[in-house]
Amino acid sequence: MASRAVLRGGPWVAVLGGAGLAGVLCSVSGLRGGAEKRWNEDWLEGAGLVAWHFMKSPLLYAILAFLGCCLAAAEPLLEKQDLFVVGDDPAYKLYHIPGVVVTAKGTVLAWCEARQHPSGVSDWDDIRILLRRSTDEGRTWSAPKSIASVEGVKEKNPLALRMKNVDPRAVTYNNPVLIAGGDGTVHMLFCLEYMRCFYQRSTDDGHTFGAPVEITSAFDGFRKGYDWKVLATGPGHSIQLRSGRLVVPVWLSTGEGGNAHRPSVTSTIYSDDGGRTWKAGEIAVPCTEAWINPNETAAVELSDGRVMLNVRSESKAHRRLVTTSGDGARGWSEPCFDNALLEPICMAGLVQYDFGGRRLVLFSNPHNLSKEKGREESGKNRDRMNLSIKASQDEARSWAFDKTLEAGPAMYSDLAVTKGGTILCFYGRSGDNTGVAAFAGGRLTLARFNLDWLSAP
Repeated sequence: MASRAVLRGGPWVAVLGGAGLAGVLCSVSGLRGGAEKRWNEDWLEGAGLVAWHFMKSPLLYAILAFLGCCLAAAEPLLEKQDLFVVGDDPAYKLYHIPGVVVTAKGTVLAWCEARQHPSGVSDWDDIRILLRRSTDEGRTWSAPKSIASVEGVKEKNPLALRMKNVDPRAVTYNNPVLIAGGDGTVHMLFCLEYMRCFYQRSTDDGHTFGAPVEITSAFDGFRKGYDWKVLATGPGHSIQLRSGRLVVPVWLSTGEGGNAHRPSVTSTIYSDDGGRTWKAGEIAVPCTEAWINPNETAAVELSDGRVMLNVRSESKAHRRLVTTSGDGARGWSEPCFDNALLEPICMAGLVQYDFGGRRLVLFSNPHNLSKEKGREESGKNRDRMNLSIKASQDEARSWAFDKTLEAGPAMYSDLAVTKGGTILCFYGRSGDNTGVAAFAGGRLTLARFNLDWLSAP
C-alpha cells in the first residue's frame, strides 16, 4: 500500500501520496515552471489523494507549496501525437502548412492545408483547410473539420494555368492564418487561388466561423510600389498587439519565376477595428541581390512593443532575415541576417513565451544546411531535417537554448504556448527525404514539451 502523508490544519484535511502532494501543490501554487494542472479523477486517484482542500492559513499553504516544489521539481516533458496522417482520409494525399494557436479560453486550435495530390501540382492543387480543436492543452482532439468556403463561381489564377498538371477545375484555398484575440474572438484569414484574400471570425472558441468577407482590396495599397499578381498570408498563426491591432505578415509576387511564387517581397496587413477593415503596411523586406525572394514570415511582439518579423528567403547567406517596426506596419528596420538561425529555405515558427516569471522568444525550424543528394548550391534548397527549438532570453538577440525535436526529415512548423505553460510545436515529419517527404512529410505531428525538456542537456 502506498505511503500517505496526512496534513492537518484546523478542520481542513489533505491526504496525499508523497509524489501527489508535490505535484498538486506545485501546480496549484503556480511555482512550477511549465507545470500542468492535472485534475482528472484517474490522476488524483493514482496520486493517492483521498480528499483535500486549500489550507485556511496562507502561511501554512505557502510553506507546503514550497516544500512540495522542493520534493518534486518539474521533470522534462516531451510527448508527440500525429494529428493528420496521409492515408487516414482517402480524399487527401498530402497535409501541409501547419498552424497552431491557443485561444483566450485555453483551447488549442491546430489547422493545415489538405491537398488532393501528393506531388506535381503542389501549391496550386485542389486544397481545403482543416481544423482540429483540443480543450485539454493538446492531449485529445476533435475530428478534422473544413473551415474555409467561398460561395459562387471561382476563377483560377491565370498564372497557375501556365504550369503543367494544374487542373483548371481545382479550387485552391491557401495560406490560412489564425489569431487568438484577447477578447476570445478567433480571427482567421485565408487566400483563394493566391489572388484573393478573405477574413472570417469565430465567437465560439473555434467551433464555428462566420461567413468570409473578401478583403483583397487591402492589398491594393501595395500596388503603387509593387504590382503583385500573387498574394499569400502568413502562414501559421499571427498576433494581436497589446494596442489591440491585428498584424498579419504577407508575401507578394509578380509571379514571373518558379512556381509563380518568385520574385517576392514581404510586408504586413493590419486592422485597428477588430478585423472589420484592413490596410496595407510598408514593404518590410524587398527583393534585392542580398535579400532574395523573402516570403513566408512569422511575427512576434517584443516587450518594448516593437514587432519583429522573422523571414524565410532564398538568400545566399542561408540565414533567417529579421526586421522590426514600432507598430507592425511602417518604419521597418533594415533587414539583417541572424547568423544563429540557419535557413534551409523553409517556413519557421515563432512565439512569445510568458509564463511563470519567464519571458522568452521561441523559434522552430529545420536547423540544417546539408544536402544528401545533389550539390549544395548557394540560395538553393537544403534538406528539411533536424527540426530544432531555440529559446532567447534577450528578445531574439541571442539564443540561449537549442534542442533537436525531430532529428530526421522534418518540415514546416508553428509554435504556441498553453495556459499551463506547455509549449506546442505543430510540424510536418516522416519519410525518407525523397518525393513528398522532401517538402511536406507524410504526417503532421503535435509535440508537447516544457522548458525543463528544452533546457535539459
